[in-house]
Amino acid sequence: MIDFGYKDVAPDEKTRLVSGVFSSVARKYDLMNDLMSLGIHRFWKRHFVATCQIRPGQQLLDLAGGTGDIARLALDRGARVVVADINRDMLSVGRARADDDGLVDGIDWMQINAEALPFADRQFDHVTITFGLRNVTDRERALAEMLRVLKPGGRVHIMEFSRVGLPALARLYDTWSFQVLPRLGERIAGDAESYRYLAESIRRFPDQATLANMLTEVGFEQVSWHNLSGGICAIHRGART
Repeated sequence: MIDFGYKDVAPDEKTRLVSGVFSSVARKYDLMNDLMSLGIHRFWKRHFVATCQIRPGQQLLDLAGGTGDIARLALDRGARVVVADINRDMLSVGRARADDDGLVDGIDWMQINAEALPFADRQFDHVTITFGLRNVTDRERALAEMLRVLKPGGRVHIMEFSRVGLPALARLYDTWSFQVLPRLGERIAGDAESYRYLAESIRRFPDQATLANMLTEVGFEQVSWHNLSGGICAIHRGART
């Protein structure tokens, strides 16, 4: 059994349920991110990409990247990007927006399960995943796949919601997550339950130190992490040597 929010379900059931969540919220996903984080997620993502040390011409695989916001930032730094997402609806939204903005060169869109990447060993300079790892069914397998497709010297970059360190902030964050967020989901996206799951999935996700240990255990080296906004989210990085 594996976590789906506060429920424990069979692994194949989690994959199906998560797909349903993101198909439901795809068209309102970016708007809801703005509302959920009061716009702060945009600053987090800009900081995240700015600190990935991307060089022009490098190959970047962006997992769970359906709406394309990380890909856009990486393109601005000269990377060639593969946007991969298991959910077709999220990819459709991201690709349509990119096409509307004329972003067709240097970016490919692929429906892919992060646990079984259809790429050769040692293909990418960077692998990124933002706010998506907690929705992956077999996280250890996905991390191992990320390591496999990285070139020697390549780096993985993970940004995910994590554990808040300050008690007062944690209480405020819990109130926002469990009282306000589902109501926003109902009003804006017509779906309170999906946003309740998203809040629950954050609480079930490994904390900062545990995720760092997971990266080390699958073979990453030079593993590090640092908090943003008091631990509401954290950035983890590791290298393939």
